[in-house]
Amino acid sequence: MAVQMPLNGLLIAHRLVRICASSQAHHRHRHILLRLTQSKKEIRTFATSCMKCNENDKDSSDPPPLKTELTSTQALLSRRRRPLSPLERISHLLPQDALTPEVMQLREQNQQEQNEHASVTESAEEVIHTDSSTHHVSETQLNDEVHPEENMWTPPTLPGESLIGFGELLLGEHRKKGRVEFRKMFQLVKGVRLQSQWGIILHDDIAGQLAGQSMKTSRGSAIFIRRPSLDEYVLYMRRGPAIAYPKDAATMMMMMDITEGDCVLESGSGSGAMSLFLSRAVGSKGSVLSVEIREDHYKRAVLNYNRWRTSWSVRRGEEWPDNVRFHNADLCTASSLLAGRGFNSVALDLINPHLVLPTIIPHLHSGAVCTVYLANITQVIDLLEGVRCLALPLLCERIIEVPVRDWLVAPALQKDGRHCIRKAPVLDEEQREENATSEEDEAEVTTEGSPAFGSIPYIARPHPEQMCHTAFLVKLRKCVQ
Repeated sequence: MAVQMPLNGLLIAHRLVRICASSQAHHRHRHILLRLTQSKKEIRTFATSCMKCNENDKDSSDPPPLKTELTSTQALLSRRRRPLSPLERISHLLPQDALTPEVMQLREQNQQEQNEHASVTESAEEVIHTDSSTHHVSETQLNDEVHPEENMWTPPTLPGESLIGFGELLLGEHRKKGRVEFRKMFQLVKGVRLQSQWGIILHDDIAGQLAGQSMKTSRGSAIFIRRPSLDEYVLYMRRGPAIAYPKDAATMMMMMDITEGDCVLESGSGSGAMSLFLSRAVGSKGSVLSVEIREDHYKRAVLNYNRWRTSWSVRRGEEWPDNVRFHNADLCTASSLLAGRGFNSVALDLINPHLVLPTIIPHLHSGAVCTVYLANITQVIDLLEGVRCLALPLLCERIIEVPVRDWLVAPALQKDGRHCIRKAPVLDEEQREENATSEEDEAEVTTEGSPAFGSIPYIARPHPEQMCHTAFLVKLRKCVQ
């Protein structure tokens, strides 16, 4: 014991001497250690995107630190992965034998995406760690390493999907609290601006973008830009007379049973709405003969038809079938247009259709249908009386009106914009405890910040703006006498 005490004292003294010596060396090389610490702080980490600069040594010979702003490529690689859906979450808990082929395919696709994401992240981190040792990498060089072909990241497109190009017809919408307050159809032209009370958007900024996205105006408002469908085009195109509304046009074509390759006669081109629907129905193998008595209506129908075909060729990269022939004539006196022709069906949109029936019926196939678009019921009566008096081989099968009621279905909101919470009935203490435990379990499954499924009441009522009566549709079928 007497020998052990001095040995311990010597060991303690030896350690104190080493600590003092190391502290003195540390004090002598303090500036070197400071430089090493600062250079370590200057290295930018790719995962967290944080970086600090040395503000004291502004006159040092070290190169300036990298920029704190992330490039589009770095933001794409460093963003967090999306949360798993309930189907994916459950598929990870079940054995493979109990999974369906669809779920197995989903698991394989998810694993492949994770592997691709990991490989891209590792390659980007190797580039950053290699360049951070020299402190001479620039942001453009990093972009060139990840995207050697282009420096700007463009959104990918699916097979068959195309970007917006000049000459297309587009529809701009501005919504506020679920209601459309601005809607305008326009043609994309180079150097032109889309103007509204919420600001302007340059057409040059819209070109090259994907359809179906919101763009900011000069005032910061969001305008939703998308391509219009054919029924929307006929509603917002320039018109002279009233058009055949899409709901009525669809019902008329269903009555006529139009298929690809049919030859259809239309009398009363109007603004060209029905001509476009018939053109799409008969396809490239069919044909449509459209006759209009008024010259101004005839010109308007031709312009609307050609405008849609031009936009379609830019949008799809293929020509819309040129299968409609417009004529400015009166069917009552222009029987030469129908000479030697037979029609699978006829669509009439005239004030007095019974006057042209004697000219049309001989060129209509037996058993084929002639549909008539009439605005009021007195015209329907005059039509049936004309068929009776002229003893035409026509059978009136249906006289209908097509009502459409829009509904408003939306989550209930409070005045401050928050969602209303569904009020539960008053329960006993035991039932309250059971509901409380079940709600806790549901809260773990649901995503953060969003109410649980079924906890928000909905408002469901007819829309305050309704489309009232548009027309009566009469179905006449040719029969053999």
